[in-house]
Amino acid sequence: MQVNNVSMNLSAVSAKQYPDDGYPEIALLGRSNVGKSSLINTLINRKSFARTSSTPGKTQTLNFYNIENQLYLVDVPGYGFAKVSKKQREEFGTMIEEYLTTRKVLKGVIILTDGRHVPSDDDVSMYQYVSYYHIPTLIVSTKMDKVKKNQWNKSSSQIMKTMQVNQTDDIQMFSAETKYGKEQVWDWIESKMNE
Repeated sequence: MQVNNVSMNLSAVSAKQYPDDGYPEIALLGRSNVGKSSLINTLINRKSFARTSSTPGKTQTLNFYNIENQLYLVDVPGYGFAKVSKKQREEFGTMIEEYLTTRKVLKGVIILTDGRHVPSDDDVSMYQYVSYYHIPTLIVSTKMDKVKKNQWNKSSSQIMKTMQVNQTDDIQMFSAETKYGKEQVWDWIESKMNE
């Protein structure tokens, strides 16, 4: 997709704050600091439009990025960080659950995992959760510039095995540094927008 116009339309914590213009939405899920903001910035060709946070768990709202008045990329709060109170984690959980299970225009989710490590229990749980609701999923393995090329197959099979990936779901290697995988991620998003 040619991206010229992007706006950060709104941040929401509940359904009554979601945008109501009916554009398809793709949600980005992943642990804190896995690279959600970097993926968004790469996709929209901007350096720091989506803010990366030095403090894990800083994003505490659903952030809706309007792309060309055709699509929203939705940055979901990161999971699996320790610095947030149990009560806050439960509130996040409720907010994310409400969004994922009730949002009619949600066309798919991208789960980001750190390519340098085996997917975490949180990654596995999130994947199982979205699979249960039959939400189309792309797993994006980030920070692949830090993984030797001859280890990529190993990385991919670790994801498949650990997360027990459905054959219908895709895995894409990605690097914000080299832009590797950017086109493939866009292809997947565009294929879901029209479904």
